[in-house]
Amino acid sequence: MVRPASFGFNNDTAASNAFQINDTSLSHDEVQANAVMEFDNFVKLLREKSINVLVAEDTKEPIKNDAVFPNNWITTHADGTLILYPMSSSSRKFERSTILIENLHQTFKVEKIIHLKKYEENGRFLEGTGSMVLYRVNQVCYACISTRKDLALLKEWCDIMHYELVSFKAVDGNGQDIYHTNVLMAIGGTVVVICLSTIQDEKEKLNLITHFELTKKEVIEISIDQMLKFAGNMLQVKNENDDTFLVMSKQAFDSLYSNQITQIKKHTQILYADIKTIETYGGGSARCMIAEIFFKKPPKLIKD
Repeated sequence: MVRPASFGFNNDTAASNAFQINDTSLSHDEVQANAVMEFDNFVKLLREKSINVLVAEDTKEPIKNDAVFPNNWITTHADGTLILYPMSSSSRKFERSTILIENLHQTFKVEKIIHLKKYEENGRFLEGTGSMVLYRVNQVCYACISTRKDLALLKEWCDIMHYELVSFKAVDGNGQDIYHTNVLMAIGGTVVVICLSTIQDEKEKLNLITHFELTKKEVIEISIDQMLKFAGNMLQVKNENDDTFLVMSKQAFDSLYSNQITQIKKHTQILYADIKTIETYGGGSARCMIAEIFFKKPPKLIKD
C-alpha cells in the first residue's frame, strides 16, 4: 500500500472514471489530510487483524494524485514474476516507483520483470488488477472492455501468464463503459460479488455464470447503485493465522443488504474501513489501494 503525498482529484482520469467526484467543499490541503488519515486508519485496521501490510511512502515530486492506488501499475506472481503496466493517464506513469521495486527485490525472491509499460508510447493500456480481476487458483482473467485496456494486449498478457480470458462489455446506468473490472466484481475462494446487471449481452452473462459454477463460487449479486458505492471493489486477503477477510470500504458495507452480508459471512469474515475522501476524489476504493504480494521470501542463511 502506498501512503499518499499529494492525493487529489485527477482531471486526466475523470473522463473515463464515472466514480470520481470533484467535491469543491474541501480545499486541496484538507483533501490530502483526510486521505492520509483514512489511509493510516485503514492500515492500522488491517494490521490489528494480523494482516501483513508493507507501506511505501509516496514522494511529493512529481505530483501523483492517484499514487494511493498501486494495483494499477504493478502485479506480483507466485512464480517470481513482477509485471509493470501501461497507464492510460500520462500523469500516472510516475507512480511506478523504482524504490518500491528495489525494496521488493531485496525482501522477496523476484525471478523476472515484464515491462508492459513500453506500450504507453503507442497508446495501448492495461491497468493491472484494475483492468483484470484474476482468479489465480484456476488462472482465469475476468475483464470488462474499456478505454483503460487494449484487448490485444490483454490477450497477450493471458498468453504470457497462461490464463484463460473471460472478457465482456459492462456499462453503468447511463450507458457509459465501466472503466475497471474491479469496481463491478470481486472474486474470493468460494464466493464472487458481482453487478451482473451491467452486462447486457446475455451470452456474455451466461458465460460468466457458467465459469463461477465450474469453479464452485456462490454468486452474490449487487445492484448498480451498490456498485456505485464500491460494493464491487472488494478484495479477499489472508492473515498470518490463515483467517480470511473480505476487505471493503464502509460505504460499500453500508450499501449491502442483511442477506448479502449473511451470504458473505458464510465464506469469510468482513473487514471495512472509512475511506470516503479517497473514494470521492480518487474514484477507487479498498481493493484499488492494495497491491497483493505473492512472492516467496528467500530462505534464511544459517550461520555455523
